[in-house]
Amino acid sequence: VKPISNARYQQECGACHFAYPPGLLVEASWAQILTEKALEDHFGENAELDSDTLNELRHYVLEGAADKSYFKRSRKIAYASQGKPDVIRITDVPYIRRKHHDIPEALIKGNDKVRTLSQCSACHTQAEQGNFDDDLVRIPGYGAWDK
Repeated sequence: VKPISNARYQQECGACHFAYPPGLLVEASWAQILTEKALEDHFGENAELDSDTLNELRHYVLEGAADKSYFKRSRKIAYASQGKPDVIRITDVPYIRRKHHDIPEALIKGNDKVRTLSQCSACHTQAEQGNFDDDLVRIPGYGAWDK
């Protein structure tokens, strides 16, 4: 997917969690996440932003959303997300769920260095560069993942 190219987005979102590239969700999903009301309770946390910052970040992610991207993985995400605009968790995106379905739970939830699929960069060694290729996956305490 296209790597993050907005410093403010990286700073604001990356301060609390892995800053997800916009190409991992479709536009309708990002539109639900980046509203003033939604950020008051952003997955259990208050992530409120001033209106200028919110407008900048919202514009950035909507323009780079999976359904507006020409990057291969984003196109696959957009295709798999058709008819599912209510998916707002990256880990619930049908394409992403399918790509991770065969990984034993012990390697994720039972792994103190991973704990959840939302920690993309724990295993995807090039996630910060937008590269989620299977060949670059290294599960902490396990090594390369080869199905």
